[in-house]
Amino acid sequence: MRVTCSNCHKGFVIPDERLPMGKKIAFPCPACKGTIELDLRTTSARNDGQRTQKKQDDSLTGQALKKKILRHMKDLPPIPQTILKARDVMANPDSDFKELANLFETDQAIAAKILKLANSPYYGYSGKITSIQRASVILGHRTLVELLTVIGTAGLLGNKLVGYWLDSGALWKHSLAVAFGSKIIASKTEPALSNDAFTSGLIHDVGKLILDQYIKERWELFEKFMVDGEHTFLDAEKKILDLDHAEVASEVCKSWNIPEPLTVAIRYHHHPSQSNGSELAYIVHVADAIAMMTGLGLGIDGTLYQMDDKAMEFLNLREENLNDIMGKVLEAVQKISE
Repeated sequence: MRVTCSNCHKGFVIPDERLPMGKKIAFPCPACKGTIELDLRTTSARNDGQRTQKKQDDSLTGQALKKKILRHMKDLPPIPQTILKARDVMANPDSDFKELANLFETDQAIAAKILKLANSPYYGYSGKITSIQRASVILGHRTLVELLTVIGTAGLLGNKLVGYWLDSGALWKHSLAVAFGSKIIASKTEPALSNDAFTSGLIHDVGKLILDQYIKERWELFEKFMVDGEHTFLDAEKKILDLDHAEVASEVCKSWNIPEPLTVAIRYHHHPSQSNGSELAYIVHVADAIAMMTGLGLGIDGTLYQMDDKAMEFLNLREENLNDIMGKVLEAVQKISE
């Protein structure tokens, strides 16, 4: 039998003869040490109950469906605690690099990934950084936050999303493109927002991870709603599921204790004019549009994508800026992917 860990999403094959059929069991995941639970009861009554429950779930609509979706947000893996603690340390003006290094060294997986990324061609220190403390000093707080955010979301955003027509890694590349685009735009408009812009851009579409299965189950409804070519995929989400992926993403951010300015930006990244003047929302919105233009991670929801007609003016950007930003985004995503 093939089983998949709901925490790290790695799959394992276990010989049937080693499984106690007819029972419910739980055991630690060999990869992340999280708990894998299996229900191996095979009575016809249980199977009939599962089929009935699935049929009932597939027919849910409106507020009932919305409540079910929001309840299932807990199934999404949390951001590693080391990353949340690191953000707190870096937010303290009295903290030093040694304190940060000591924190990273308590998590070997995080430490190894920081060293690997710090030595990547993107940051220009290939083969020169040999310790976490040196990485902290050379790269600086802002770059470390960027690295930590990349590390914390890499496994989460790398999955295949059938409902959105996204292959494995496609959402990850799109998210990177929006993150780098947001950082570049912020550096032009409000440099102090660069770090928050990067983080917001990287996790702006995390709601798709929750909605994907519900879209897949109701694909015929989505197809029928969009057949006239006048409605966007976002319109279809709102009509059929009673909420869209941006709304779900903001709820996920609240559960992760993401600061409110970032949560607001993510909630309104498709409609920044509704954000009560959030500059971050406008930044992520334009960066999202630029990422769509690059074709990176373009799924079914990229069709009929529309940029707010006042977004460029709000950020004091011109058309010629878009091509420049697009080129830098493509280069950055290529380097970090390598």
